Amino acid sequence: MFPIPIADNVRRRIFWLSVLALIVANVSAFEFELSVGRNVNRLIFYYGIIPARYVTTRGLRPFTLHSLLVPILVSMFLHGGWVHLLSNMLFLYVFGRSVEDRFGHAKLLLLYFASGVAGALLHIGLNPGSRVPSIGASGAIAGILGAYFVSFPRARIDTFILPFFFWTFQLPALVILGYWFLMQFLSGYFQLLMIQSATQGGVAWWAHVGGFVTGALMALILEPRRPRAEWMAA
Repeated sequence: MFPIPIADNVRRRIFWLSVLALIVANVSAFEFELSVGRNVNRLIFYYGIIPARYVTTRGLRPFTLHSLLVPILVSMFLHGGWVHLLSNMLFLYVFGRSVEDRFGHAKLLLLYFASGVAGALLHIGLNPGSRVPSIGASGAIAGILGAYFVSFPRARIDTFILPFFFWTFQLPALVILGYWFLMQFLSGYFQLLMIQSATQGGVAWWAHVGGFVTGALMALILEPRRPRAEWMAA
């Protein structure tokens, strides 16, 4: 079964300006990907996160901070297809609005980018020698999920659960996000156990794990704009 969140019951007081800006930026970047046609593979290879550029099984390669951070930041706005983009934007919309309401516009962006960078670094560190480009906002959005997990543990999430697509279920945030994190961790763990998994690519599970943990820790450290959550009537 695969849960698809569509809304939460947190009462918000400010407009989700930063979340909207991130959605627009991601969609615009994907439209640019479509516009370059056959050159999209070159774009992804140049700006995707390729661990072998920075580290091998024998140690670090020479690199600059610029050559490390630019691909990490740009790759956050690139996606591998409409499903990849829309699923990421759905999770950002559902959970990001309440996180932005709690911490404010600027701290939402700080959470997003810091989690994306941390997730990318963990992916690089645990996949030494991989030459497969990794793209997408999943690590950054995982940080938003981690922040939501610790900030709104009593929230209820309206959720579709495939294959029961015609019914919605209201699930606790602790359950749906805890389940999501567990699946990312187990998937990453078993991927590491597979022979040659570090060089064959696949989903960057550890970027999700690193982003989630970073977002959760930052939510515990950052001073919230709203210290208490309010709930909408059922």
